[in-house]
Amino acid sequence: MPIQLDMSGKVVLVTGGTRGVGDGIVEVFLKAGAQVETCGRSAPAVSHAVDGQGAHFSQVDVRDSDQVERWIEDVTARRGRIDVAVNNAGGAPFADFAAASARFHRRVTDLNFLAPVFVSRSVFPVMDAQEDGGVVLNITSISARRPSPGSAVYGAAKAALESLTTTLAVEWAPRVRVNAISCGLVATPGATDHYGDAEQTARVAATIPRGVFARPEDIGAACLMLASPLSAHITGAVLNVDGGGEWPAFLQHSPNTDVLAARTPRP
Repeated sequence: MPIQLDMSGKVVLVTGGTRGVGDGIVEVFLKAGAQVETCGRSAPAVSHAVDGQGAHFSQVDVRDSDQVERWIEDVTARRGRIDVAVNNAGGAPFADFAAASARFHRRVTDLNFLAPVFVSRSVFPVMDAQEDGGVVLNITSISARRPSPGSAVYGAAKAALESLTTTLAVEWAPRVRVNAISCGLVATPGATDHYGDAEQTARVAATIPRGVFARPEDIGAACLMLASPLSAHITGAVLNVDGGGEWPAFLQHSPNTDVLAARTPRP
């Protein structure tokens, strides 16, 4: 029998929760009964809802610390508490490192590292004052721990976010747990911008041991698990949600490749 995780009465923040991975995270928490607050620089064309219950949207640029503080104050005033904060907003377009401008690199760093810093810093006093504390979840990427040509500063910012995760888990224990979810390749509307058309995307998917991209809901499910009492003793962890990572390049030339390929898709 599947375990049902009930988040009724819990207030969950999801930055950048109106599309892509963020939309999947919002959907999972709504299905678990949570009260979800999300934000972005512009309002979504369609608001996500589950059984008539939708996420409350606020227009916030999470790179602006003042806007973030006002948002957290507003949510706390309306909801009375904040139980979970998911730092999901992020991303970067493909860019050659040497050709990209200093402004471009700064904006990538601001969104992927400083924005989670600002949100975490603002929610901590709220969570720390609550009897049962709270949970901060940082969405990172496999780019944090492997070469990431074309998104070098994005990968470096995610690596910094993973370092921050482990440090805050120590500083904020025992009341506030801090963990990260390291995403592999995820099937989002923006995936084709990085991986090409359907045929090219299928070839990329074949480099994943499970042979498929993650769904946004898969990332949401990992967030729900780490936010739940099932993970009460987990803090400072980085959970890989990547379908097994990537096939090691040497296997393309290994005499054992055909044996492995009988069970697993390969490039």
